[in-house]
Amino acid sequence: MASFLAPEIVARITRLGLRAQRVVEGTISGLHRSPLHGLSAEFAEYRQYSPGEDLKRLDWRAYARSDRHVVKRYEEESNLRATLLLDASRSMKYRGTRSKLSKYEFGATLAASLAALCVRQRDAVGLALVDQEQRTWLRPAATQAQLAKILDLLHRSAPDRKTELGAVMNRVADQISSRGLVVVISDLLTDLESLYAGLGRLQHQGHEIVVFQILDPDEIDLPFNDSLLLRDIEGTMNPQGKTDELQVEPWAFRKAYQDAMNKFVEEVATRCRKAAIDHMLLTTEKDLGFELCDYLHSRLTTAGIKRGGKIGAQSPVAKSPVKPGPVAPVREGV
Repeated sequence: MASFLAPEIVARITRLGLRAQRVVEGTISGLHRSPLHGLSAEFAEYRQYSPGEDLKRLDWRAYARSDRHVVKRYEEESNLRATLLLDASRSMKYRGTRSKLSKYEFGATLAASLAALCVRQRDAVGLALVDQEQRTWLRPAATQAQLAKILDLLHRSAPDRKTELGAVMNRVADQISSRGLVVVISDLLTDLESLYAGLGRLQHQGHEIVVFQILDPDEIDLPFNDSLLLRDIEGTMNPQGKTDELQVEPWAFRKAYQDAMNKFVEEVATRCRKAAIDHMLLTTEKDLGFELCDYLHSRLTTAGIKRGGKIGAQSPVAKSPVKPGPVAPVREGV
């Protein structure tokens, strides 16, 4: 059985690392800024001295300058707790004409690479496989055994059932006890308002959120020329055991379709950007190692505490007039 863990990708991203850009809570010393305060090398702020505190903590130089009794506070560094939320619905099964991997395989490789990176950094990483429900939940841990469990789950799982990403996020949010990083890996072919509400719940709890939107290039530009039979791959089965099918002539509506898909992706990206949520579109024909390195490098160059609105709030961006559904070409030339 081929592994979703690609050593060449892990080797490329290890030198960049994955660092939190918001404060996180952890249990051991690590790379990431913590909301907890103690003794460390990085000064945070002054606070007023409280009677009864150890006099050793007083900053006597500040007292000499200001005639005020103050104590220095320092930022502690903490280990990151990352949760990978991977969409395993039936729409992720699709693999087009130009890709070697299906969307699920591409997303699973991404999840495996990030999990391996976290473990190498001594950061805790967990996994939630979701479709219309939460299939699997692995509580974050920072061990090689945890990485082995994640890889095993990715291999044993197959994309199936409908997508209800927003509703499932609420259950995942209930299970994450500490502020950390939540990575969403999905094609986002789901109800967008429900998705935004789910992201808003995670954001309200103080999590940093990264959204990787995985699409096949065929889904973006509809490259087919002959008559095409499309099937709703997440639709309800009829008595004959088939979902709804539609025969189309791609050339007749290709431009309108491309415009709708571009508007769909841009709306999601804009809503995320306004809420200081990272959004990255990945198409399955691209070099995942290169794309992931590019993203991690961008995080290093824009490091700092992010500020933005809440994604759950009404955005000035108009609701997309079309939400592309999870359809897949059955055959061309019918």
